[in-house]
Amino acid sequence: MAARHLLLLALVCLHAPHQASAQQPEEATVIVKGSAKIAQTDVNYICATIDWWPPEKCNYNQCPWGQSSILNLDLDHPFLAQVIQEFHNLRIRLGGSLQDRVVYGVGTNSPCSPFTNVSNGLFGFSAGCLSMDRWDKLNDLFQKTGAVITFGLNALHGRYNVQRSFWAGKWNSTNTYDFVKYTISKGYPIDSWEFGNELSGHGTGARVDAKLYGKDVTELKSILRQLYRTPLSQPLLLAPGGFFDQQWYTQLLQTSGHGVVNALTHHIYNLGGGDDVHLMRKIVDPKYLDRAEDTYRDMQLTLQRHGTWASSWVSESGGVFNNGRQLVSNTFMNSIWYLDQLGMASKYNTKVFCRQTLIGGNYGLLDKQTFLPNPDYYSALLWHRLMGNGVLSVDINAPRKLRAYAHCSKRHERNHYPPDQPKQQHRVQRDSPERPQRERREKKRRPPEARRRAQESGLVAGKQAVEREHEEGRVPSDRQGRRPPEQDDAAQWRPAGAGRRRHQRPGHEPGARRRGFAGAPGPDVDCLRGPAKV
Repeated sequence: MAARHLLLLALVCLHAPHQASAQQPEEATVIVKGSAKIAQTDVNYICATIDWWPPEKCNYNQCPWGQSSILNLDLDHPFLAQVIQEFHNLRIRLGGSLQDRVVYGVGTNSPCSPFTNVSNGLFGFSAGCLSMDRWDKLNDLFQKTGAVITFGLNALHGRYNVQRSFWAGKWNSTNTYDFVKYTISKGYPIDSWEFGNELSGHGTGARVDAKLYGKDVTELKSILRQLYRTPLSQPLLLAPGGFFDQQWYTQLLQTSGHGVVNALTHHIYNLGGGDDVHLMRKIVDPKYLDRAEDTYRDMQLTLQRHGTWASSWVSESGGVFNNGRQLVSNTFMNSIWYLDQLGMASKYNTKVFCRQTLIGGNYGLLDKQTFLPNPDYYSALLWHRLMGNGVLSVDINAPRKLRAYAHCSKRHERNHYPPDQPKQQHRVQRDSPERPQRERREKKRRPPEARRRAQESGLVAGKQAVEREHEEGRVPSDRQGRRPPEQDDAAQWRPAGAGRRRHQRPGHEPGARRRGFAGAPGPDVDCLRGPAKV
């Protein structure tokens, strides 16, 4: 048979739970155009952050961070590794507002001290230090869980504050050089290094001129090329991890030049501050949520005009800035915003979407006290397991409060094993059920040469089957004798081994059960065929 993919349709209804029951039923028509992908996400599209904020970070008379930062998180808590492993290579971005005040405890004899409150410090804090002992322990967790790591580097080191939030001077790369060199010497696989946090445009606590920033990004790229000796071992370089400003981002690309920045990263906090009394109304207001679409569209246009070699990432998005909102950001209500953002961002070819946070603040996917999942953890996990990399066009005739996003599915099911039973008892049989059990046993006993001949004959038979299907009109002419395009496109990911990169085809990563999403199963159609009506 021709290769077929389950189409998955994500429906997000912008109704608060207590309002939904009072609404009269309304008809909706959704047409999914499966003839071609309009965008493609990364294999590790779902991402979560761990921040630097110490317990003393407070807003609106609340201090919601506790022991949840890069420096003080309980890395041995049994639930932590478990919830990360559920994603099979969850991307974790280490960074946040204080990353531009972090000193790395390597190559210096100075004491490695934590952040402390100071009245004249950036965001009210002094510089803080990441010890190499703590860095080793973090990497023990990451390697045990298969996490894919994006690390945010200090882009203010060596600069000085000129006036208000404006910083000038050349970036001092010495500490970063020593830190990256140490990381390589220990064999820690870093997928990507991100330069700076929210220094673009008008900045938040600090800002840097785009041309100066571009020159420093170029220097960092040179360091990475020097320390990672082979091109395939070099991590990606991301910048600037700030709020999108079209002119500033354009100048960054023009100054740094072709191929220096691998991905432009930006942040999304489109719901306002945690003290906003209208927050819940914003989450279910389609007109308000639509405003974020302009940012994604403008980012896409900027890359098309000035940076075709780079991609777009959302490296931090909590919806509500200043820690999120208690009893909103950690409830099912917030999933309306979160799922809508995941769908909207993917439609504009965003490769990665990092949720602020994995743990910490009021917007954590995990409760910072118990480490148990909050509702949005399940939204992230469902999306990761079900929604594939290929993004499809959707025409929807429905009330504005209904959103629809369609992706090709992930085609391999995960195997779940009860913790008290061995995996061998739950092995999935890959062979056809019609094949006699005796023949399967004989296949295992075949010598290597016999197995090779069997594989070759299988390839010939497969090619003949494709040709027959083409003659019968079941395979489009542009796909004769080829894998489906979704299998041809290769996405890079980082394995656990140090300094190595290999390819994993989209759709072949650990996938999800073949069923619809959010109560809306898509039709079982060829993902890259004609339109499907729901």
